[in-house]
Amino acid sequence: MNPRWIAERMSHIEASGIRKIFELARSVRDPINLSIGQPHFDVPSPIKDAAQAAIAAGRNAYTLTQGIAELRAKLSARIQQRYPHPDREVLVTSGTSGGLVLALCTTVNPGDEVIFFDPYFVMYPSLVALAGGVPVVLDTYPDFRIDVDRLRSVVSPRTKAIIVNTPANPTGAVLDPESLRDLAQLARERDILLISDEVYSAYCYDSPFVSPAQFNPDVLVLDGFSKTYSMTGWRLGFAHGPRRLIDEMAKLQQFTFVCAPSMVQYAGLAALDFDVTEIVADYRRKRDRVCAALRDRFELVEPGGAFYVFPKVPWGSGSEFVTEAIRHSLLVIPGAAFSRRDTHFRLSFAADDRTLDRGLEVLDRMARR
Repeated sequence: MNPRWIAERMSHIEASGIRKIFELARSVRDPINLSIGQPHFDVPSPIKDAAQAAIAAGRNAYTLTQGIAELRAKLSARIQQRYPHPDREVLVTSGTSGGLVLALCTTVNPGDEVIFFDPYFVMYPSLVALAGGVPVVLDTYPDFRIDVDRLRSVVSPRTKAIIVNTPANPTGAVLDPESLRDLAQLARERDILLISDEVYSAYCYDSPFVSPAQFNPDVLVLDGFSKTYSMTGWRLGFAHGPRRLIDEMAKLQQFTFVCAPSMVQYAGLAALDFDVTEIVADYRRKRDRVCAALRDRFELVEPGGAFYVFPKVPWGSGSEFVTEAIRHSLLVIPGAAFSRRDTHFRLSFAADDRTLDRGLEVLDRMARR
Protein backbone atom coordinates (compact mmCIF):
# COMPACT_ATOMS: atom_id res chain seq x y z
CA MET A 1 0.00 0.00 0.00
CA ASN A 2 0.98 3.62 -0.37
CA PRO A 3 2.36 5.00 2.94
CA ARG A 4 0.68 8.33 2.13
CA TRP A 5 -2.65 6.72 2.97
CA ILE A 6 -1.78 6.95 6.66
CA ALA A 7 -2.70 10.33 8.17
CA GLU A 8 0.10 12.39 9.71
CA ARG A 9 -1.75 12.46 13.04
CA MET A 10 -1.05 8.74 13.46
CA SER A 11 2.67 9.49 13.84
CA HIS A 12 1.79 11.01 17.23
CA ILE A 13 -0.04 7.88 18.41
CA GLU A 14 1.97 4.89 19.59
CA ALA A 15 0.76 1.40 20.34
CA SER A 16 0.00 0.99 24.03
CA GLY A 17 2.83 -0.30 26.20
CA ILE A 18 0.23 -2.53 27.80
CA ARG A 19 -0.41 -4.26 24.48
CA LYS A 20 3.32 -4.84 24.08
CA ILE A 21 3.40 -6.67 27.41
CA PHE A 22 0.47 -8.86 26.36
CA GLU A 23 2.38 -9.77 23.19
CA LEU A 24 5.49 -10.65 25.24
CA ALA A 25 3.38 -12.79 27.55
CA ARG A 26 1.71 -14.93 24.89
CA SER A 27 4.16 -17.77 25.46
CA VAL A 28 3.73 -17.76 29.25
CA ARG A 29 2.20 -20.93 30.63
CA ASP A 30 -0.08 -20.59 33.65
CA PRO A 31 0.51 -16.82 33.92
CA ILE A 32 0.12 -14.93 37.18
CA ASN A 33 -1.89 -12.09 35.72
CA LEU A 34 -1.71 -8.90 37.80
CA SER A 35 -1.77 -6.64 34.75
CA ILE A 36 -5.45 -6.33 33.91
CA GLY A 37 -7.10 -2.95 34.43
CA GLN A 38 -10.53 -4.31 35.20
CA PRO A 39 -12.31 -5.84 38.22
CA HIS A 40 -11.88 -9.57 38.64
CA PHE A 41 -15.49 -10.25 39.71
CA ASP A 42 -18.26 -11.08 37.26
CA VAL A 43 -21.01 -8.64 36.33
CA PRO A 44 -23.60 -8.91 39.15
CA SER A 45 -26.59 -11.09 38.27
CA PRO A 46 -29.29 -8.36 38.49
CA ILE A 47 -27.38 -6.35 35.87
CA LYS A 48 -26.99 -9.33 33.53
CA ASP A 49 -30.67 -10.16 34.03
CA ALA A 50 -31.66 -6.61 33.05
CA ALA A 51 -29.59 -6.77 29.86
CA GLN A 52 -31.08 -10.13 28.91
CA ALA A 53 -34.60 -8.88 29.62
CA ALA A 54 -33.99 -5.84 27.42
CA ILE A 55 -32.82 -8.05 24.55
CA ALA A 56 -35.82 -10.38 24.97
CA ALA A 57 -38.16 -7.37 24.99
CA GLY A 58 -36.77 -6.19 21.65
CA ARG A 59 -34.87 -3.18 23.01
CA ASN A 60 -32.12 -3.70 20.47
CA ALA A 61 -32.44 -0.67 18.21
CA TYR A 62 -30.66 2.67 18.24
CA THR A 63 -31.59 4.90 21.14
CA LEU A 64 -31.54 8.66 21.33
CA THR A 65 -27.95 9.84 20.99
CA GLN A 66 -28.16 11.36 24.48
CA GLY A 67 -29.25 8.03 26.00
CA ILE A 68 -32.58 6.54 27.02
CA ALA A 69 -34.75 8.91 29.03
CA GLU A 70 -35.00 6.60 32.05
CA LEU A 71 -31.25 6.30 32.49
CA ARG A 72 -30.58 9.97 31.94
CA ALA A 73 -33.28 10.89 34.46
CA LYS A 74 -31.85 8.53 37.08
CA LEU A 75 -28.31 9.82 36.53
CA SER A 76 -29.47 13.44 36.54
CA ALA A 77 -31.27 13.03 39.86
CA ARG A 78 -28.11 11.69 41.50
CA ILE A 79 -25.87 14.29 39.89
CA GLN A 80 -28.13 17.20 40.85
CA GLN A 81 -28.23 15.97 44.43
CA ARG A 82 -24.44 16.23 44.62
CA TYR A 83 -23.92 19.21 42.31
CA PRO A 84 -26.99 21.45 42.22
CA HIS A 85 -25.75 23.46 39.25
CA PRO A 86 -28.61 24.91 37.18
CA ASP A 87 -26.64 24.52 33.93
CA ARG A 88 -25.44 20.91 34.44
CA GLU A 89 -26.59 18.37 31.83
CA VAL A 90 -25.86 14.63 31.40
CA LEU A 91 -24.96 12.57 28.33
CA VAL A 92 -24.81 8.75 28.16
CA THR A 93 -21.63 7.79 26.28
CA SER A 94 -20.18 4.68 24.69
CA GLY A 95 -17.79 4.05 27.56
CA THR A 96 -15.88 6.58 29.63
CA SER A 97 -13.14 6.55 27.01
CA GLY A 98 -15.76 7.42 24.40
CA GLY A 99 -16.72 10.39 26.54
CA LEU A 100 -13.09 11.49 26.66
CA VAL A 101 -12.83 11.32 22.86
CA LEU A 102 -15.96 13.46 22.55
CA ALA A 103 -14.75 15.96 25.15
CA LEU A 104 -11.36 16.53 23.54
CA CYS A 105 -12.56 16.60 19.94
CA THR A 106 -15.33 19.01 20.91
CA THR A 107 -13.11 21.48 22.76
CA VAL A 108 -9.51 21.31 21.51
CA ASN A 109 -8.36 23.25 18.46
CA PRO A 110 -5.05 22.52 16.69
CA GLY A 111 -2.28 24.01 18.80
CA ASP A 112 -4.30 24.22 22.02
CA GLU A 113 -2.44 22.94 25.06
CA VAL A 114 -3.91 20.27 27.32
CA ILE A 115 -2.26 19.71 30.69
CA PHE A 116 -2.31 16.34 32.45
CA PHE A 117 -0.25 14.76 35.19
CA ASP A 118 2.52 12.16 35.03
CA PRO A 119 1.90 9.24 35.67
CA TYR A 120 -1.20 9.34 33.45
CA PHE A 121 -3.81 7.05 31.92
CA VAL A 122 -2.35 5.67 28.68
CA MET A 123 -4.99 7.26 26.44
CA TYR A 124 -4.40 10.88 27.42
CA PRO A 125 -1.39 11.72 25.19
CA SER A 126 -2.78 9.96 22.12
CA LEU A 127 -6.28 11.42 22.38
CA VAL A 128 -4.93 14.93 22.89
CA ALA A 129 -2.83 14.41 19.75
CA LEU A 130 -5.85 13.04 17.87
CA ALA A 131 -7.72 16.26 18.65
CA GLY A 132 -4.76 18.30 17.36
CA GLY A 133 -3.77 19.47 20.82
CA VAL A 134 -0.34 19.82 22.41
CA PRO A 135 0.19 17.65 25.52
CA VAL A 136 1.74 19.47 28.47
CA VAL A 137 2.78 16.90 31.08
CA LEU A 138 3.40 17.87 34.71
CA ASP A 139 5.48 15.46 36.80
CA THR A 140 4.00 14.41 40.18
CA TYR A 141 6.74 12.08 41.44
CA PRO A 142 7.50 10.91 44.09
CA ASP A 143 4.18 11.19 45.96
CA PHE A 144 1.79 11.59 42.97
CA ARG A 145 0.24 14.74 44.42
CA ILE A 146 -0.55 17.87 42.43
CA ASP A 147 1.39 21.03 43.29
CA VAL A 148 -1.04 23.74 42.16
CA ASP A 149 1.70 26.40 42.28
CA ARG A 150 3.79 24.34 39.83
CA LEU A 151 0.70 23.84 37.72
CA ARG A 152 0.12 27.59 37.66
CA SER A 153 3.64 28.08 36.29
CA VAL A 154 2.97 25.90 33.21
CA VAL A 155 -0.43 27.39 32.36
CA SER A 156 -0.13 29.57 29.27
CA PRO A 157 -2.48 31.62 27.06
CA ARG A 158 -2.74 28.50 24.86
CA THR A 159 -3.95 26.24 27.70
CA LYS A 160 -7.44 25.02 26.77
CA ALA A 161 -7.98 22.16 29.22
CA ILE A 162 -6.59 20.29 32.22
CA ILE A 163 -7.32 16.58 32.77
CA VAL A 164 -7.33 15.25 36.32
CA ASN A 165 -7.89 11.61 37.29
CA THR A 166 -8.70 10.73 40.90
CA PRO A 167 -8.57 7.98 42.07
CA ALA A 168 -5.83 7.58 39.50
CA ASN A 169 -4.71 4.95 37.06
CA PRO A 170 -1.91 3.75 37.37
CA THR A 171 -1.00 4.99 40.87
CA GLY A 172 -4.24 4.63 42.84
CA ALA A 173 -3.56 8.11 44.24
CA VAL A 174 -6.55 10.02 45.61
CA LEU A 175 -6.18 13.79 45.63
CA ASP A 176 -7.07 15.57 48.85
CA PRO A 177 -10.05 17.98 48.86
CA GLU A 178 -7.81 21.04 49.28
CA SER A 179 -5.78 20.22 46.15
CA LEU A 180 -8.95 19.60 44.17
CA ARG A 181 -10.45 22.87 45.41
CA ASP A 182 -7.31 24.81 44.44
CA LEU A 183 -7.19 23.09 41.05
CA ALA A 184 -10.85 23.86 40.37
CA GLN A 185 -10.42 27.49 41.41
CA LEU A 186 -7.33 27.90 39.23
CA ALA A 187 -9.23 26.55 36.23
CA ARG A 188 -12.07 28.98 36.88
CA GLU A 189 -9.75 31.95 37.39
CA ARG A 190 -7.88 31.27 34.14
CA ASP A 191 -10.98 30.28 32.15
CA ILE A 192 -9.65 26.76 31.48
CA LEU A 193 -11.83 23.68 31.05
CA LEU A 194 -11.18 21.17 33.82
CA ILE A 195 -11.97 17.59 32.77
CA SER A 196 -12.34 15.21 35.72
CA ASP A 197 -11.95 11.51 34.93
CA GLU A 198 -13.85 9.80 37.76
CA VAL A 199 -14.23 6.25 36.48
CA TYR A 200 -12.72 4.86 39.73
CA SER A 201 -14.84 7.04 42.02
CA ALA A 202 -16.48 4.01 43.72
CA TYR A 203 -13.07 2.76 44.90
CA CYS A 204 -12.03 5.18 47.65
CA TYR A 205 -10.70 3.33 50.70
CA ASP A 206 -9.71 5.88 53.32
CA SER A 207 -12.08 8.82 52.80
CA PRO A 208 -15.20 9.68 50.81
CA PHE A 209 -14.79 10.54 47.14
CA VAL A 210 -14.46 14.26 46.35
CA SER A 211 -14.91 15.74 42.86
CA PRO A 212 -13.55 19.10 41.69
CA ALA A 213 -17.08 19.73 40.39
CA GLN A 214 -17.97 20.51 44.00
CA PHE A 215 -15.83 23.65 43.71
CA ASN A 216 -16.40 24.77 40.11
CA PRO A 217 -19.76 24.45 38.28
CA ASP A 218 -18.06 24.35 34.86
CA VAL A 219 -16.06 21.16 35.50
CA LEU A 220 -16.75 18.45 32.94
CA VAL A 221 -17.02 15.05 34.65
CA LEU A 222 -16.45 11.72 32.88
CA ASP A 223 -17.62 8.57 34.65
CA GLY A 224 -18.91 5.13 33.80
CA PHE A 225 -20.09 1.68 34.79
CA SER A 226 -17.08 -0.37 33.70
CA LYS A 227 -14.96 -0.36 36.87
CA THR A 228 -17.72 -0.08 39.47
CA TYR A 229 -19.80 -2.99 38.13
CA SER A 230 -17.18 -4.95 36.12
CA MET A 231 -18.93 -3.91 32.88
CA THR A 232 -15.71 -3.11 30.99
CA GLY A 233 -16.74 -4.81 27.76
CA TRP A 234 -20.26 -3.37 27.82
CA ARG A 235 -19.10 0.17 26.92
CA LEU A 236 -21.37 2.32 29.06
CA GLY A 237 -20.28 5.66 30.42
CA PHE A 238 -21.67 9.11 31.04
CA ALA A 239 -20.56 12.72 31.11
CA HIS A 240 -22.02 15.71 32.87
CA GLY A 241 -21.12 19.37 32.69
CA PRO A 242 -22.22 22.72 31.24
CA ARG A 243 -25.23 22.30 28.97
CA ARG A 244 -23.67 23.91 25.88
CA LEU A 245 -20.62 21.64 26.10
CA ILE A 246 -22.75 18.51 26.62
CA ASP A 247 -24.93 19.50 23.64
CA GLU A 248 -21.85 19.78 21.43
CA MET A 249 -20.56 16.41 22.64
CA ALA A 250 -23.94 14.86 21.86
CA LYS A 251 -23.80 16.34 18.38
CA LEU A 252 -20.42 14.73 17.76
CA GLN A 253 -21.57 11.42 19.26
CA GLN A 254 -24.42 11.37 16.74
CA PHE A 255 -21.85 11.14 13.92
CA THR A 256 -19.34 8.84 15.65
CA PHE A 257 -20.54 6.36 18.29
CA VAL A 258 -24.23 7.11 17.48
CA CYS A 259 -25.31 5.96 20.96
CA ALA A 260 -24.29 3.65 23.75
CA PRO A 261 -25.47 0.03 23.26
CA SER A 262 -29.22 -0.04 23.81
CA MET A 263 -29.60 -3.13 26.00
CA VAL A 264 -26.63 -2.05 28.10
CA GLN A 265 -28.34 1.23 28.91
CA TYR A 266 -31.25 -0.72 30.42
CA ALA A 267 -28.72 -2.79 32.36
CA GLY A 268 -27.27 0.50 33.60
CA LEU A 269 -30.62 1.28 35.22
CA ALA A 270 -30.33 -1.89 37.28
CA ALA A 271 -26.65 -1.24 38.02
CA LEU A 272 -27.44 2.09 39.67
CA ASP A 273 -29.51 0.20 42.25
CA PHE A 274 -26.80 -2.39 42.99
CA ASP A 275 -24.85 -1.88 46.22
CA VAL A 276 -21.10 -2.38 45.74
CA THR A 277 -20.16 -1.70 49.38
CA GLU A 278 -19.02 -5.27 50.05
CA ILE A 279 -17.03 -5.38 46.81
CA VAL A 280 -15.22 -2.16 47.66
CA ALA A 281 -14.49 -3.47 51.17
CA ASP A 282 -12.93 -6.60 49.65
CA TYR A 283 -10.73 -4.48 47.39
CA ARG A 284 -9.68 -2.41 50.41
CA ARG A 285 -8.61 -5.65 52.08
CA LYS A 286 -6.64 -6.65 48.96
CA ARG A 287 -4.98 -3.21 48.91
CA ASP A 288 -3.86 -3.67 52.52
CA ARG A 289 -2.65 -7.22 51.84
CA VAL A 290 -0.55 -6.19 48.83
CA CYS A 291 0.96 -3.11 50.47
CA ALA A 292 1.89 -5.05 53.59
CA ALA A 293 3.67 -7.67 51.49
CA LEU A 294 5.56 -5.18 49.29
CA ARG A 295 6.41 -2.43 51.75
CA ASP A 296 9.63 -3.98 53.13
CA ARG A 297 11.27 -4.51 49.74
CA PHE A 298 9.73 -1.87 47.46
CA GLU A 299 9.41 1.88 47.66
CA LEU A 300 5.72 2.63 47.19
CA VAL A 301 2.99 5.14 47.93
CA GLU A 302 -0.02 3.38 49.44
CA PRO A 303 -2.93 3.89 47.03
CA GLY A 304 -6.04 5.52 48.44
CA GLY A 305 -8.27 4.22 45.67
CA ALA A 306 -8.67 2.32 42.37
CA PHE A 307 -7.14 -1.19 42.38
CA TYR A 308 -3.52 -0.52 41.49
CA VAL A 309 -0.20 -0.24 43.28
CA PHE A 310 2.66 1.58 41.53
CA PRO A 311 5.93 0.54 43.23
CA LYS A 312 9.40 1.72 42.30
CA VAL A 313 11.55 -1.10 40.95
CA PRO A 314 14.40 -2.17 43.28
CA TRP A 315 16.87 -2.59 40.42
CA GLY A 316 17.17 -1.83 36.69
CA SER A 317 14.55 0.06 34.74
CA GLY A 318 10.84 -0.59 34.97
CA SER A 319 10.92 -2.29 31.56
CA GLU A 320 13.85 -4.52 32.53
CA PHE A 321 12.19 -5.51 35.78
CA VAL A 322 8.90 -6.36 34.05
CA THR A 323 10.68 -8.37 31.35
CA GLU A 324 12.30 -10.45 34.10
CA ALA A 325 8.93 -10.80 35.88
CA ILE A 326 7.45 -12.26 32.70
CA ARG A 327 10.23 -14.87 32.70
CA HIS A 328 8.83 -15.87 36.10
CA SER A 329 5.29 -16.03 34.61
CA LEU A 330 4.24 -12.80 36.35
CA LEU A 331 2.40 -10.23 34.25
CA VAL A 332 2.64 -6.61 35.43
CA ILE A 333 2.95 -3.39 33.41
CA PRO A 334 6.09 -1.22 33.20
CA GLY A 335 5.60 2.32 34.42
CA ALA A 336 6.84 3.69 31.10
CA ALA A 337 3.46 2.76 29.61
CA PHE A 338 1.97 5.50 31.80
CA SER A 339 4.85 7.88 32.25
CA ARG A 340 7.87 9.64 30.81
CA ARG A 341 9.87 7.83 33.49
CA ASP A 342 10.76 4.13 33.42
CA THR A 343 11.30 3.59 37.13
CA HIS A 344 8.11 1.91 38.39
CA PHE A 345 5.63 -0.82 37.50
CA ARG A 346 1.87 -1.15 37.86
CA LEU A 347 0.37 -4.10 39.71
CA SER A 348 -3.37 -4.65 39.67
CA PHE A 349 -4.78 -6.25 42.81
CA ALA A 350 -8.05 -6.97 41.03
CA ALA A 351 -7.40 -10.70 41.30
CA ASP A 352 -8.26 -13.61 43.56
CA ASP A 353 -6.15 -14.10 46.68
CA ARG A 354 -4.33 -17.17 45.37
CA THR A 355 -3.16 -15.24 42.30
CA LEU A 356 -2.11 -12.32 44.46
CA ASP A 357 -0.10 -14.59 46.75
CA ARG A 358 1.68 -16.21 43.81
CA GLY A 359 2.54 -12.82 42.35
CA LEU A 360 3.74 -11.39 45.64
CA GLU A 361 6.00 -14.41 46.17
CA VAL A 362 7.62 -13.84 42.75
CA LEU A 363 8.13 -10.14 43.50
CA ASP A 364 9.72 -10.94 46.86
CA ARG A 365 12.20 -13.31 45.17
CA MET A 366 12.98 -10.77 42.45
CA ALA A 367 13.56 -7.96 44.97
CA ARG A 368 16.10 -10.15 46.81
CA ARG A 369 18.22 -10.53 43.65
